[in-house]
Amino acid sequence: MRRRDFIKGIAGSAAAWPLAAHTQHSKILQIGFLYPGAEAGVAPRIAALLSGMEAAGLREDQVAFVPRGSGGDANKLAAMASDLVQRKVDLILVESPPAERALQVATTTIPIVVGDLESDPIADGFVASIPHPGGNLTGVFLDFPDFGQKWLEFLKELFPQLTKVAVFWDPTTVKRQLDAVKSAAEQLSLTIDTLEVGDIVDAEAAFSTAEQHGAGAVIMLPRPFIGSHTKTLADLALAHRLPTITLFTDFARNGGLMAYGPNLTAFLRQQGVMAGKILQGATPVDLPVEAPVKFEFVLNLKTAKQLNVRVPPSILLRADDVIE
Repeated sequence: MRRRDFIKGIAGSAAAWPLAAHTQHSKILQIGFLYPGAEAGVAPRIAALLSGMEAAGLREDQVAFVPRGSGGDANKLAAMASDLVQRKVDLILVESPPAERALQVATTTIPIVVGDLESDPIADGFVASIPHPGGNLTGVFLDFPDFGQKWLEFLKELFPQLTKVAVFWDPTTVKRQLDAVKSAAEQLSLTIDTLEVGDIVDAEAAFSTAEQHGAGAVIMLPRPFIGSHTKTLADLALAHRLPTITLFTDFARNGGLMAYGPNLTAFLRQQGVMAGKILQGATPVDLPVEAPVKFEFVLNLKTAKQLNVRVPPSILLRADDVIE
């Protein structure tokens, strides 16, 4: 099966998504995928995960995905996790802490491979240690605090007179990310205005509030809905003329001013490699937790011009990708 045919096929399927017709004598491995974001984000993520599995030595005709997407409704996650467990899938791939916790309740035996851009895996209780996770869950986790510092430094360098930054934060997540940004802001003599944004529906009101409160810039802390709606969020930021930065590099590529974080495709591919290892005999209990290995600073010069922002050479030189 050609890759483009596979992607086209999974976009319209709500059941299992076979990657190819299986041969008569081969077992098809069933791979659950629990995703809390918008349905549009499922297909490209599965494609990246598949690429990692192939890099680990699996073939397309050996696996089939069973996707479950909550569309941003956290109340659906527990039932979806239970459904995947009842289907006795061979492994479950999952994004975001609420979905991970739902799976931890649903099963202690089916291997779980996490892609988490928000949690401290030990402090938040997902694993016992980095080298030896100790249970049925392992994966790729991002150590966040350094990013809060970098985002604020980029904003301050771009806007030396900046005094107030609005931070979009989901109160259902751990407070560690927000605390890290507040701590970094104190060092840079910046005031933080925390705005609760739980999903894309809240975003327009949050940008309006940030503008009304006199914020000079916006930081969007990572949540799955941000990665699934980068174009909408970029348009909102520009409409309110608020320079905005986040973790998801597609935000800058889709019209946002700046983004600094992991390359999402590489991140998912890394998660897929770990899944491929487990499906070929490795065990989560002893498969060390990993961190993302590829990071990018993406700057959109076209957006900067629309905002009448002069970008200093010091920032241009550090950008991995400049959108003109």
